[in-house]
Amino acid sequence: MNVAVCFNLVPPRPTRGEAIDRIAEQGAEQEARAVAGALCELGHKPFLVALGEDVTTFAAELRRLQPDLAFNLCEAFWGESRKEMHVAALFDLLGITYTGAPPLSLGLTQDKARTKDLLSKHQLPTPKYCLVKLGEHYSRVKDMVYPLIVKPRWEDASQGISNESVVENEKKLLARIDYVHRTYRQGALVEEFIEGREINAAIIGNGPHDVLPLSEITFHPDLAQPIVSFEGKWLEQSQQYKLTEPVCPAQLKTRSEMLLRDVALRAYKLLECRDYARVDFRLRDGVPYILEVNANPDISPDAGLARSAKVAKLSYPQLIARILAIASKRKN
Repeated sequence: MNVAVCFNLVPPRPTRGEAIDRIAEQGAEQEARAVAGALCELGHKPFLVALGEDVTTFAAELRRLQPDLAFNLCEAFWGESRKEMHVAALFDLLGITYTGAPPLSLGLTQDKARTKDLLSKHQLPTPKYCLVKLGEHYSRVKDMVYPLIVKPRWEDASQGISNESVVENEKKLLARIDYVHRTYRQGALVEEFIEGREINAAIIGNGPHDVLPLSEITFHPDLAQPIVSFEGKWLEQSQQYKLTEPVCPAQLKTRSEMLLRDVALRAYKLLECRDYARVDFRLRDGVPYILEVNANPDISPDAGLARSAKVAKLSYPQLIARILAIASKRKN
C-alpha cells in the first residue's frame, strides 16, 4: 500500500506563545519518520509529505502521489493549533482516506472549554471550570476552590503550562490569566486543581474498542507542582523532566481501573474520536476527573500510546499496522 505520512512543519518564528513552544511541534517530523519506518517493515511504501506555509503545495503533492491512504500526523498548520481540524477537512475534500479523528472531533477536543461543556452536559466527571475569553475580566466563581490551574484554551502538548499555572489566590490567578491572554492571545481556562494521581487511558478502534493498559504519570516529591509542565514533558535536561516519570501499567484497584476504562471509552465515543485517542485523568477519592481528550495524540515509539500498546504485547510496527487496518476499512 502507498501511504502518505503527513506531518506539519514549524515556522521559524512563533506567531504567538513562547519561543520554546516550537520544540513540541518539531517532534512531528521524528514521529513521521518513525511511522514511515514501521510501514516499511510492514511491506508498505511510505512517502513523507510535509505541510508547510503553503497549503496548495501540500495539496498538489498529495494529488501527485495519489496515495492509497494518508497517515495524518498534522497537529497544527504553520504554528496555528486551532487549524489542526482544517488539515483533516482538506483530506476529506481531496477524497483521501486518512487515519485518526475527523475534523469536528479534532476541533472540539482542541477547544478545552467546549470539551468540558460536553463532558459536563453528559455527566462525565471533569474539574469545575470557567472560561475567561480574550478581552474579558475574570468573574469569581463561587463554587471553585483554590488551588486553581490556568491553561490556554486552544493549546496542547503542555504549552503554556508551568509551575506558575497553579495558583493559590486571586492575585496570582489574575496575573496568570493576563499571561495567557498576552502571550497566547486566546481565552484562559480556569479549572479547580485536582490533587490526585494522573492517569492516561489510550484507546484504539471504532467498535470494537480496545482500551490499552492504563498508564500513570508519577511526580517526585521534590517537584514544585505535581503537574505535567512544558519543561517536564519536553526538556530532557530539566529537573521537571527527570522528576516526572511514566509508569505503565498503573497499579490500580480493580474498581478504579474498571471505572477509568468505562469513563474513558464514554468520552471517546461522545467526542467522536476515531481510530485512536488518549484520555487524561486525575483520580481523586475514587473519582476519575477528565482533564483532556486528545483525539490526535503523539504516537511516536516513546510516547504514551505506544508505551501502553507495548504493555498490551503490541510492538510498534504492530500498533501502526493496527491503526492502518482500522482506517483502511473506510476506503471506498
